[in-house]
Amino acid sequence: MTFQIAIDGPAGAGKSTMAKILSKKLKAIYLDTGAMYRACGLKAINSGIDSKDEKALNKMVSDINITISFENDQQQIFLDGKNVNGLIRTPEISVSASDVSANKAVRLKMVEMQREIAKVNNVVMDGRDIGTYVLPDANIKFFLVADINERAKRRYHEMKEKNMNPDMESIIKDMNYRDTNDSSRDFAPLKQAKDAILIDTTNLNINQVIKVMLEYINETQTI
Repeated sequence: MTFQIAIDGPAGAGKSTMAKILSKKLKAIYLDTGAMYRACGLKAINSGIDSKDEKALNKMVSDINITISFENDQQQIFLDGKNVNGLIRTPEISVSASDVSANKAVRLKMVEMQREIAKVNNVVMDGRDIGTYVLPDANIKFFLVADINERAKRRYHEMKEKNMNPDMESIIKDMNYRDTNDSSRDFAPLKQAKDAILIDTTNLNINQVIKVMLEYINETQTI
């Protein structure tokens, strides 16, 4: 029998980092759902589509070609046959991904793919609506939060490590935009599931957060 762990929260709260570590410790697949929406955002930009044009996005997603593979425990995202892992982590793509993710047709398409993967694999899945919409019956759910200045600082260092030239003011602006956009959209907004465990990661390091999460997982005895 497979198990599912859902991790939700705003950008920079530590979802992806924790999900990757947990998946290795639990010998499960880590599914980065945000990368899927980023690929959609990239497709919209490459196609010259306004990321808020509902009709154009509906048409785009009807025949979009996104595939996922796992190589050495690393998720690889392919858009139209091309590996786009290295192209989808820019601020421009972040904004576009947030916009297109508000489109119902886009979300339905991505959620269908995510659920199919979760049916046949042990998964740790992170995003913004995993516990509330994608996997409402997940064995355990976490909702991570952190102060926006701390989140922005994390994103800044992450981008610096990738030899990018981030600007702190722009990062905070983009995060505020995404927070508002993600939590106010009509369909499957960002919010804490009623049965999710809230963890504020602002003053915790990675090992401390993982320790808390594993304690909750062990307590539930559902995995």
